[in-house]
Amino acid sequence: MSDETTGWTGGQRAFGDFAPGLVHYTDRVLFDEVWERPELSKRDRSLVTVAALLTGGNVEQLRFHLAFARDNGATEAELIEAITHLAFYAGWPKAMSAMAVAKEVFATD
Repeated sequence: MSDETTGWTGGQRAFGDFAPGLVHYTDRVLFDEVWERPELSKRDRSLVTVAALLTGGNVEQLRFHLAFARDNGATEAELIEAITHLAFYAGWPKAMSAMAVAKEVFATD
């Protein structure tokens, strides 16, 4: 485990001192350690994350992760295609909900 940090503060901004344990795991473990592991590129991690969030029906988290996926190198076309593909495996309602979020996210950026 590295003592280096990426400067990620999303957990801190969201929950500050309210939930210090969750802040630690979000900022230090998930984003400073897991997202920095070299075995997968950040783009690939983003695609996996978007797929997992879609299949779990976690559309609120998709708002952040779709934009983050673009920042990590996934194109809007690739993300739209991934959502379309997942409709056949995760279910049409989940894909439709995810696509509605993608449309909003991509329109505002």
